Parts: sequence; C-alpha cells; structure tokens
Amino acid sequence: MKYLAIDYGQKRTGIAVTDAGGSMAFPRCTVQMRGKDVFMEEIILLIEQEKADALVVGLPVRGDGTDSETTRQVRNMVERLQQRTTLPIYLMEETLSSYDASLRLREAGYNGRNMGKKLDQAAAVAILESFLTLTQEQRIPL
Repeated sequence: MKYLAIDYGQKRTGIAVTDAGGSMAFPRCTVQMRGKDVFMEEIILLIEQEKADALVVGLPVRGDGTDSETTRQVRNMVERLQQRTTLPIYLMEETLSSYDASLRLREAGYNGRNMGKKLDQAAAVAILESFLTLTQEQRIPL
C-alpha cells in the first residue's frame, strides 16, 4: 500500500510518499499556498500522480492535547480533501515533527538559509515514518 503524507502549512505544505510496499518514506515536494482551490487541485494531482492508496495528514496539537488555530485549519483542509477523494485518510499527531526534521537537516549539513522547502518535506517524512511504526490495528482512518 502506498501512502502520501501531508504536512500542512499556511504558506508551504510538505509532501512525502512511501515506496509501493508502504515501508519506507521519501520526501516528494513542497506545495506553495496560492489559494485554497489551487492548493487542493495541486494536492489531488499529486495523489493521482503518485497513485497513492491512502493519505496521512499531520495533525498539530498542543502539548495538553487541545486544538490550536493551526489544528482547526488542518481539520478544515482534511474536510475539503474528503470531498475530493475517496481514499482513506489517517490523522497522525505531529508534535515536534518540524523540530525533528530541522535537527535531521542540520545533521545533513543544511542550515537556516538553505533549509527552506526541505524542512516541510522532511517534516512530512517524519510524520509518515511515525505512521509506519503503527500496527495495522492502530491505523484507524477517518
């Protein structure tokens, strides 16, 4: 099963994908926010191009488990996504995924100036890798 992960952001959204067997995560691209309709068209096109079987969306929650404004934005994006695709959608808590991604990129030699779009993709990879560690029973689609 091939998964496509989305690390949603107001300006940029990182995309990662798995191999066809759904065992390894790879950075795919970064989608620039140029309006909600254009954004959704680009995401749907990526889903089709990648021949994804399911989607994994990072859900940012506060440390106490409550929703933030960004959490609500992600939930709204997921609702719009559900209207455009019949694929299963999984929400994956993404606490510290961007922080983890920035550490990985720094270890790989990137710094603040040349991290840019790579950070969003790396965060999507981190979300997808966390998802892949779950058992089938723990993977519950919306």
